[in-house]
Amino acid sequence: MPESRRPNRGPSAAAENRAALVAAAREVFASAGYNAPLRTVARAAGVGQGSLYRHFPDRISLAMAVFEDGVAELEALAARPGTTLDDLLALLTEQAITSTAFIEMVSTRPSEPDPRIIDVRDRVSRVLAGVLGDARRAGHVRDGVSADDLVLVIGMLAGVLARTPAPDRRATAGRVWALLREGIVPGPRRTSPGEVTG
Repeated sequence: MPESRRPNRGPSAAAENRAALVAAAREVFASAGYNAPLRTVARAAGVGQGSLYRHFPDRISLAMAVFEDGVAELEALAARPGTTLDDLLALLTEQAITSTAFIEMVSTRPSEPDPRIIDVRDRVSRVLAGVLGDARRAGHVRDGVSADDLVLVIGMLAGVLARTPAPDRRATAGRVWALLREGIVPGPRRTSPGEVTG
């Protein structure tokens, strides 16, 4: 069966094609991972690969467009008065459940990292660092835990969730946090950020 594509309407369709590619990439990356074939994204968007590469010259450019919303949401939450580390970790956990590819991308350290990925990772680390001091003073985090450690922990969580069927990810996230929290939170057991309700 031939591929179903929208008629090419030229430059006037550029914004629509870009939006379709970002939406398709979000779904493809969530279901098949960050390294999913880009032709799959183009097909899901209903455009040709040429259109994809005109908008996004490489995989990271596409990923940045997809994942910018996630980072912006995290930064917006951090800017609200009273936001705690648990609030931010809960949001990151929710993002890991729904989009493991994003968390994997910003939490891993490839041998030749792309500066754009480093920038996103640093933004996430800065957001966590902004509330880490309060959490440490409140006794919610061990003294030696850094923002980079937390990014690593979220990456470990995403790695597990990437191999977990979507319907089971929320329960698995809770179990992972129950194990990981012993290395992060001192003292008696507290509700972990991975115990997302809903």
